[in-house]
Amino acid sequence: MSATRIPSLKLLTGFEAAARLGSFARAADELFLSQSAISHQINELETQIGQPLFHRVGRGVELTVAGEVLQRSVRLSIETLRNGLGSIATYLDPGLVSIVCPAPVLHGWLQPRLNLLLEHIPSLCPVLSTDESARFIDELDVDIAIFERPLQQPGLLEVPLLQDQWLTVARTDVANQLAQYPKAQHHLHTALICLEENLSNINTARFFREDLQHFRKRGIYDDPRLLLDAALRGQGIACISYLTAQEDIENGRLQVLPEYPTLSGNIWWISRTAETPRAKIVTEIFDWLLSQSSRNQLDSA
Repeated sequence: MSATRIPSLKLLTGFEAAARLGSFARAADELFLSQSAISHQINELETQIGQPLFHRVGRGVELTVAGEVLQRSVRLSIETLRNGLGSIATYLDPGLVSIVCPAPVLHGWLQPRLNLLLEHIPSLCPVLSTDESARFIDELDVDIAIFERPLQQPGLLEVPLLQDQWLTVARTDVANQLAQYPKAQHHLHTALICLEENLSNINTARFFREDLQHFRKRGIYDDPRLLLDAALRGQGIACISYLTAQEDIENGRLQVLPEYPTLSGNIWWISRTAETPRAKIVTEIFDWLLSQSSRNQLDSA
């Protein structure tokens, strides 16, 4: 047999059943075939491979060394096929809609609104991804994408969704402590935690060089969610994206420090195909997210 020639799935399926059950007769019953059909399949497979795969033992069979090697590969391959077919069945769910969104916006803005979205569209089953490499609507099973700039892919409807801001926040007890002192003394009573990107970002670097220059840095992070967690643990004041921290600000876990400026942040864009989407529900979700963004801007104004 040629090293590149793969036996047919029919032969491999019969072999897998016989190897797993230790019987040609049981394999035939499972696959709704005759025992002679299974025997014929095994003989043909052994001929193609050039190796015996079974020894007969009483009324059953057991694998040869070659059979054991083949069984491991066939079992893994069949399981992979089953998983793939199961995934296809899942994606045929008419309520399934895939949304790609950067982790900070998904965590801070979209995730807190999911219950409202599911109440509005009960049949929805969202597939939520933070894979920022998935930048082609539909081509990678992406129905809706939210990014910090338009994708500029032909055939897309793209509109601004959210205007972000950079705020200086602290856990409520830390903020209450700082309120007892003038701003010029804040650095004596707490530390600074920040994102690495903010130290060089054109919108925030000057703020760190001037307003925050006297603060000791307790932690520098590359993930806004880790920065948020550190702020919630009371590790210091943080310059953080409003959308990342919005829920914690609204719930009173974090307070915005009023003496520090609000800085302009990213404009987040939402995209979907400009043509009729594959399902009406995609348009419903797209429109609902836009309505929530308008409400968000009013709330933050």
